[in-house]
Parts: sequence; C-alpha cells; structure tokens
Amino acid sequence: MTRIFVLMLCFVLFSCKETSKEKTKTTNSESKETVKTASDNPLIYPEEKYFKNIRQVTFGGDNAEAYWSFDDKQLIFQSNNTKWNVSCDQMFLMNIDETFKDNMPPMVSTGKGRTTCSYFLPDNKHIIYSSTHLVDEKCPDVPLRKNGKYIWPVYDSFDIFVADLEGNIVKQLTHEKGYDAEPTVSPKGDKIVFTSTRSGDLELYTMNIDGTDVQQITDELGYDGGAFFSPDGTKIIFRSSRPRTKEEIKEYKELLAEGLVQPTEMELYICNADGSDLQQLTDLGNANWSPFFHPSGEKIIFSSNHESERGFPFNLYMINIDGTGLERITHSETFDAFPVFSNDGKKLAFSSNRNNGGGRDTNLFIAEWQE
Repeated sequence: MTRIFVLMLCFVLFSCKETSKEKTKTTNSESKETVKTASDNPLIYPEEKYFKNIRQVTFGGDNAEAYWSFDDKQLIFQSNNTKWNVSCDQMFLMNIDETFKDNMPPMVSTGKGRTTCSYFLPDNKHIIYSSTHLVDEKCPDVPLRKNGKYIWPVYDSFDIFVADLEGNIVKQLTHEKGYDAEPTVSPKGDKIVFTSTRSGDLELYTMNIDGTDVQQITDELGYDGGAFFSPDGTKIIFRSSRPRTKEEIKEYKELLAEGLVQPTEMELYICNADGSDLQQLTDLGNANWSPFFHPSGEKIIFSSNHESERGFPFNLYMINIDGTGLERITHSETFDAFPVFSNDGKKLAFSSNRNNGGGRDTNLFIAEWQE
C-alpha cells in the first residue's frame, strides 16, 4: 500500500498500544549481544546486528514493495516519484546493483491508472501486478480518513495482469467484479496467492500461474491480505484485521461497502498453502503487517508499531513460526517496512524513512544479511 508517510502520521493520531502476550514479548537478549554491524555505515543504526552492509537505492517519493526476480538479478518495485513522470504508483524495474539518485529506472507498467503489488514470474522474463487502468486511465482518488480514522482504499477496479519486462501486457489473469490485487508467487513457481472481494469479503485465494484453478483459502470476516508463500511453497503468511465485537463488525462492513478498510489493528496469521491448519501467529496489538518468510522457513520477518505509544515508529521484527522468540531487527525512529529476502537469503530489501533529511520520502534499501 502507498501513502506511507501519511500512514505513519495517521497511526500517530489514531492508534493506541495494546499489551502483548507473554510468549511474544520482544527478547532483551539482542541488546546484550555484540554489535556486528558496519559501524562506518551511517545507514545502519548501532543495534542492527543483522545488517553487514546497506545501500540506499532510491532518493525521492514513496518507493515500496520491492520483490526479487527468481535469479536474484533484478527487483521490481512501485513508486510515485513525481520526478519519474508519474502521478500515482507505477511499476519500475532495476538491476540489483543500480541506484537512482539522478537517473530513472525503466517503467514496466502502462503508466495508466494506479498499480500495486508486482511480482516476478519464474521465467524472470515476466511480472504480474494489479492495475485499475481498464476502468479509468486516470489515478483514482485516495481517501485517507473516514470519521476521523485512517483508511485504505480497496478499489474494485483492480485486476491482475501479466506483463513482459518491456511493459507489454500479455495476459489478464482475473476478470471477476471487485478487488483483485496483492498477488505473490510461490518459490516453487506453480501458484499465485492474492486477495479478492469476489465472495463479498476480503479473502485469500490461490490460482495456477496461468490463472486457472482458483481456490478460496480463507473464509472468516475481515481483511486478509499481503500474503506470501514459504520457501518450500507449503505455507502462507498474511496480515489480517479481523473484527470481533459487534461494533467492530458493523464498522468493518460499512467501510467495506464503500471500498475501504481500516488497517490500524492487524495481526499475522499462518496456514498451509491450501488454507488448512490456520493459526494466529501474533497477538501484539496495533499494526503488524508486511510479513515475509526467513530463508529457513522457520521464522517470519515483519513490520510493526506494537511497541509504539503514539503509533510510530514502525520497525522490523522477526518471530518463529510457532509465535515464540520475537526479536527486534531495526531500530528506526520513523518507518521501516516491506522486508523481502532474496531467494539465496543473502540480502534483504526493505523500505525506510531513514536518511531522508526529516522529510516525507520513503526509499528502498538493500542490506547484506548476516547471522
């Protein structure tokens, strides 16, 4: 999702801290361990022991959701950098050794409508992403508040497309009425998981790479989204804002009827790739989101503001897939999110407000990972 700075600001205004369960309290051992970061790199904060090195990739606008090609040679990401001649999020392609301080990466979406959530296909020659361009070539409006609360728009004009690396759309994968977005691809290369409102609620679905054999895998009221497969393709991790009380259910349904969701209270859930054995992974309070599997398949890295009294900062955390061993990874005072490991496990791409001069820009960073 975009409007990252506004997201952080609105959490400051409208989010409240909840008490964590004992098993998911952040361990204090990390602060006692020997710091192993590159101390001469100003982009790495002293406590960030898992970062051997780090490089800033972009220098302006909101840049997020950078995903690796299967061969780890390229990244696809979304940006609304106005210097790149876009007025809302479009998809851009980069080689992993590139930076974009004074130059612009190639745009591989149409430049029409709003796009989100691109991902490489196994051949490394095609990508999938969601776009609103079939309904309207203009950027859709972005509502930010409803009744004083921060919201995300869920555009019913989003569909999922396949494009080549020159930006040519070669196939449309979804045709249902309503929101079809947030697609990611299994590391096995056989399945796509995505979020859709085709059932009347925001549920997770899987389909084959060619769009066939669509299967609904969640079926409980609430927003299920941002899903990713485990390295062996057997499990799925996702975020969910599931309402429980009558008041929460009423508010959720009313917002969804207007194409909106409120993301200030989200927890992480894990299940098998077919939706079976569904388990709630976190119970931290506030917003826990953008989860991704550690290369081992035994841990999850994610973004959270659960330690924040006023809604920020957001930092990266890691937790075992049984809900134990919560550990803080980054130590920002603003915003770190969208962590994604390379397929070989040697690098971590993420978005951050660090080194932006105190402004609103959210940029991409690539860190060398060490354990």
